[in-house]
Amino acid sequence: MNSLTPIAVVLVLASIYGFWYKRSRGKIRNVERPEEGALTADILGEPLGQRATLVQFSSAFCTPCRATKALLQNVVAEMNDVHHIDIDAEAHLDLVRKLDIRSTPTTLFLDSRGIEVGRAVGAPRRDQVTSALSALR
Repeated sequence: MNSLTPIAVVLVLASIYGFWYKRSRGKIRNVERPEEGALTADILGEPLGQRATLVQFSSAFCTPCRATKALLQNVVAEMNDVHHIDIDAEAHLDLVRKLDIRSTPTTLFLDSRGIEVGRAVGAPRRDQVTSALSALR
């Protein structure tokens, strides 16, 4: 009976971690960044949107990155004042380190000045994206 105790403990801990991981992926968290840390068109390589910019960090072999890119492009297509920028994390390691990007896909929500106001690690849902963008009026 005692030989099953370590297995049970490992299974419980792995289950707790799995539930936490699943719930934390794709959730958009509010972020407060100082204005001097604003991202500009020069840094990102593309112009910012008039109201908001979605900056997605992805990698070539990331399946959720492709789904996230399609979702964000679809959402942005309906909005004239929001721009989507897809950045290859492997090709821009200096920017990845500077912005503390730890996994892909990671989407940054920037206001019109280029200041990060939100961040989604993992694939966000459409309703989460639209509600975060509606808060940026």
